[in-house]
Amino acid sequence: MKQKTMRFSVLTEKGHAEVRERPLPEIGSHQVLVKQLACNICTTDYGQWLGLREHQGYPMAGGHEGAGIVEAVGEGVKDYKPGDYVAMAYDGCGECLACRQGDVLHCKDAASLKSKTEDGYLGAFGFADYYVRNTRSLIQMNPALNPSCMAFLEPLATVVKGLKKLRVQPLETVAVIGAGTMGLVNAQAARALGARVIVSEIMEKKIDTARGMNLEVIDAGKEDPVQAVKKLTGGTGADAVIIAVGADIANKQALEMVKETDGRILFFAAGYPAPRLEIDSNLIHYRRLELIGTYAADTIDFFTAGNMLNTGAVDVSGIVEPVKYKLGDIQKAFQAAATPGMYRVSVLLNE
Repeated sequence: MKQKTMRFSVLTEKGHAEVRERPLPEIGSHQVLVKQLACNICTTDYGQWLGLREHQGYPMAGGHEGAGIVEAVGEGVKDYKPGDYVAMAYDGCGECLACRQGDVLHCKDAASLKSKTEDGYLGAFGFADYYVRNTRSLIQMNPALNPSCMAFLEPLATVVKGLKKLRVQPLETVAVIGAGTMGLVNAQAARALGARVIVSEIMEKKIDTARGMNLEVIDAGKEDPVQAVKKLTGGTGADAVIIAVGADIANKQALEMVKETDGRILFFAAGYPAPRLEIDSNLIHYRRLELIGTYAADTIDFFTAGNMLNTGAVDVSGIVEPVKYKLGDIQKAFQAAATPGMYRVSVLLNE
């Protein structure tokens, strides 16, 4: 292995990201060396940079929405070869009950990302120029895709997980509250499953982006989104609502815009501070209402997400910010990502 060291970004405290260098691990039998090309800044990442997720810990060598190209492979690797494009999935020990059930994010072993490396770092080292990864944590990607788009594998996998729990069916009407990054990923994926999708948003930039994707859009700054959904559905309301923004008002609107009986609401987004939900439990009972939580993704969801991206069933090119940042400009990248109204900010790791 010619490459001996890696440069990576680390959050050391609220508001401060810096680039450090450390030796690259040796490639194990079932591992590959990945030249990491792009990693997008997730809400989880910039939320910690803003000081809203201090529970995640420091020093955080984060980044989990990454993609790159295989440079070298271990002697036991069968499915990958140098030159293959890959994107990051979750990794764990591969042996505990959670891993064997595909719920890798909840790995109970010390190999999980909740544990520190021997040199004291947390995180998946997504914001690094090179890294050695287990083959089980990678999905092969279409080389025709831009690496910043390949890096949507993980967020799309979380959407796939949520839509499975929501049980979206063809010809159903799904309302999505919020046309931010994850709102539009949810909207596109639900449409790919055959649903009619209505998106509610108040920011002009996001309204324009959603309309550019040929989605039905409600300008919630100009009309009541609840009444608009009712009107568009002949007074019935949506079969299902996806809350893609963590806010009190979004929770309230979802309860009102979902259909009266047998409606389903998916709580996709988290918010800090935590949004409130006020509902009489008798209403849940009499309306046969389903309130569904979702978080992260299972192993199989990454394969589905990879297929969606690789075939173009979901096109994320419109929700990557045009201005990209180099690894050395990671502090500026976090500042941009944390700016209200931004879509995914991508860090190019080998430029």
